[in-house]
Amino acid sequence: MAKNVTARGSKRRPGVPIELVPVTGLPEICEGNDLARLIVEAARNARIAFHNGDILVIAQKVVSKAEGRLVRLSAIEPSPPASQIAAKGRRDPRLVEIILRESRRIVREHPVLIVETHHGFVCANAGVDHSNVPGEDVVTLLPCDPDGSARRLAAGIRKLTKKRVAVIISDTFGRPWRLGLTNVAIGAVGVPVLQDLRGTPDRHSKLLQATILAVADELAAAAGLVMGKTEGIPVVVIRGYRYHPTDERATNIIRPADEDLFR
Repeated sequence: MAKNVTARGSKRRPGVPIELVPVTGLPEICEGNDLARLIVEAARNARIAFHNGDILVIAQKVVSKAEGRLVRLSAIEPSPPASQIAAKGRRDPRLVEIILRESRRIVREHPVLIVETHHGFVCANAGVDHSNVPGEDVVTLLPCDPDGSARRLAAGIRKLTKKRVAVIISDTFGRPWRLGLTNVAIGAVGVPVLQDLRGTPDRHSKLLQATILAVADELAAAAGLVMGKTEGIPVVVIRGYRYHPTDERATNIIRPADEDLFR
């Protein structure tokens, strides 16, 4: 089964609501910005006080911008393999070259370029994206270490606020068997990423056999309802979700290769 699964994960009290609080007012993020400080300042300006146990879901795009994970297409010289793949699908060979550099292997070339990134994520275009970036010539890449980014942001926010918060870095992924995109966790710290319910009874006292909940993905997806794609809200505070703080990594959610029907 899945690797490094939380033994008993999170606890929810029936009837207790979960709040989704958007953090508005963040400026355009640039390389080298202190993202933790900007988030805290925006929250204060929006009269949001962080509480112990809050979960901050932060869009990958602003993390990548702060970490300088941007590339200009004009600076890229396509390799022969990138040019060959681009020609088959009428793609920009420079964009394909960037995707190949961010990948450890190609899963599928057509109709969408699906790859496995160096992190182990299987996704379209290695997460390389044109959207919500100033300039037609610029694309963003995923953070080099999203779990590490989450740890640094949580530490920075705690230093500034004296509050213990968990951090999830989210990105928009497609899914096998289903249409549409949803936010998932690509980085996490402080919150369980998986909750293993195997061996626990359901409401009819039947023992669950295979139920492992992707808690961090569910939290990321919930925050995505508030973030939207054009609203300019890259940070959402989730409040009221009860959990036991952990040191789990979002990479624990990646299905092992020997269990993956698509590898």
